[in-house]
Amino acid sequence: MLTVLGAIVPVFLLIVLGQQMRARRFLDDGFWAPAEKLTYYVTFPALLVGSIAQADLAGLPVLELAVAAALATIGAAALSVALKPVLGIGGPAFTSVLQGAMRPNTYVGLAVAASLWQGPGVTMTAICVAVVVPLVNLLSVLGMVRWAAGEAPGWRGLVWPVLKNPLINACLLGIALNLSGLGLPSAVAALLKILGAAALPIGLLAVGAGLDIAALRRTGAPVLVASGLKLVALPLLAFGLAIHLGLSGMAVGVAVLYCALPCSASAYVLARQMGGDAPLMANIITAQTLLAAGSLPLFLVLFG
Repeated sequence: MLTVLGAIVPVFLLIVLGQQMRARRFLDDGFWAPAEKLTYYVTFPALLVGSIAQADLAGLPVLELAVAAALATIGAAALSVALKPVLGIGGPAFTSVLQGAMRPNTYVGLAVAASLWQGPGVTMTAICVAVVVPLVNLLSVLGMVRWAAGEAPGWRGLVWPVLKNPLINACLLGIALNLSGLGLPSAVAALLKILGAAALPIGLLAVGAGLDIAALRRTGAPVLVASGLKLVALPLLAFGLAIHLGLSGMAVGVAVLYCALPCSASAYVLARQMGGDAPLMANIITAQTLLAAGSLPLFLVLFG
């Protein structure tokens, strides 16, 4: 328990620090967008490429972990659709529940994995990233087209955002370098290590700065349902699937961790772009991030 708390508490303290820095105007508001862009396009990809390229993938249950994370995500999405009639909310609001039930905050996941399991944990979390991020993007867009005011984006609109996602590309590049035997030159590996060290603190501060505490005033049934699905049902599904697929040890922990993460801020961007309920989405993201400070260590202790 103490080991898990020791890994998770600093992560959420950084998120709180970012929220307070934004709220108290310690830095100009203009700082946060470039900081998040730097994290998304440079430092986190550097962390992923450097970790995966030098990892021993031969000993990792890559396929089983990917299948467990993907099927659990699909299961949570299906549960949210099944609960739609009970919620009695409109289509745009439901798309926020749908996204809130399945989208993971990868920054938080990588930070906790790095703290708990170091390099191997980051590598296995990257496997989940490579599978789940394209999947939730696809399911979210389809949900917007079906229940919100979004127009069908066509093949290019569905595939292009995935193809240009720097986190997915970093995972694929790291895997290619690893499997090909090319690896990384020592100078490049050192550079990526330095850049990757900046990813977690900047990324987590940006997560905190993006929280909308005022949105919590609008908390209601949709927020509670989305949070229950994301923070409870999804990690339980992941744990059951991981055990069924023969995973054990750290692999089970990574599957539970990645599926127990709070919803990411990218859900808010998509809600604004495609006619979803953006204020409700902001509420769900903020509520889940705060709730995950308690639920995440609990699940890792019980099932991870």
